[in-house]
Amino acid sequence: MRIGIQTITLIGLSFTLTGQTAKLPPDILPDSLSRFPPVNRADMDENGKRVYDYIGGKDRKTPLLGPGGVSLYSPKAAEPIQALNQYLRNEGVMGRRFFELCTLIGAREFDQQYEWSGHEPAALQAGLEQSVIDVVKYNKDVTGLSEKDATVIQMGRELLRQHKLSSAVFAKSVQLFGRQGTLELVTTIGDYVMAGIILTAVDQQLPPERKALLPVRLGECGLWECGGPDSGGNRIS
Repeated sequence: MRIGIQTITLIGLSFTLTGQTAKLPPDILPDSLSRFPPVNRADMDENGKRVYDYIGGKDRKTPLLGPGGVSLYSPKAAEPIQALNQYLRNEGVMGRRFFELCTLIGAREFDQQYEWSGHEPAALQAGLEQSVIDVVKYNKDVTGLSEKDATVIQMGRELLRQHKLSSAVFAKSVQLFGRQGTLELVTTIGDYVMAGIILTAVDQQLPPERKALLPVRLGECGLWECGGPDSGGNRIS
């Protein structure tokens, strides 16, 4: 999640998740809750320090976690990634509500607990209704949603599941959002799929104070169970 960067201090390899104590996988570092140690600003060159300050804040006293922190291992990649995300979030023509809907679509399709559990509360704050969130969360049919919400969800599902986009859904998106809006919607979905890939690669675990909000999918049968896994595959109820 690139909003409300989480900062934590852990001792040992155990931490509490939603009222339970879970053991970190053996390759997870307690100071980053991932496979990568947090980047130390003091160890970076001058350009790296500049990018660190751009992403994490110049006066930061605690480790920068999540996709922003991981991306700092490649400052020249981290800077444009952050710039794109900030544009889409704060200046995109789709607006904040649809930005958050797209983040959830990307997180859901990649089953990314860290991103989802950060963005569901942000989506509610941005005015996205829980009923719409639950359509994405539980893979429900889009029938009954507004035309715009249904189109965005369907567009994300087609692109990420079928690896193509139907002419009808594309045309409807352009009608509702325009060409720029359509491009920015799919770019936002892609941005959070990228974040999901990065976080899954480093096996980013949830901070101890963050509740797992994404339900686990049980195989290909379409069954769902509330209380998702952390990124290491552990059940959280």
